[in-house]
Amino acid sequence: MAKRGGFPGMGGMGNMNKMLKQAQKMQQDMAKLQEELEEKTVEASAGGGAITVIATGKKEIQEIKIDPEVVDPDDVEMLQDLVMAAVNEAIRKAEEMMSSEMGKITGGMNLPGMF
Repeated sequence: MAKRGGFPGMGGMGNMNKMLKQAQKMQQDMAKLQEELEEKTVEASAGGGAITVIATGKKEIQEIKIDPEVVDPDDVEMLQDLVMAAVNEAIRKAEEMMSSEMGKITGGMNLPGMF
């Protein structure tokens, strides 16, 4: 005979609702955090500060500062390399900041594609 009360485990509907509410709150918290991260910036430099790059938490370059002393018309490649190194470091720092902040919300859960 089948047990009364429906399918096995149906008594856990309260737990399911609780989990759904927690997931909705996490989603709201993550959306708010993403907005906040768009406002936050990271700074990276290369060449001993000759090139400085500021990026947002959204990984958009906001500003690039170049020390005029590093501008050598005979060595444009070095300038390009310094700019590229500073930009890559700024993007890495922005990703690190985003992962760190998201980890606070998700409790370290691996949620691929969330950010």
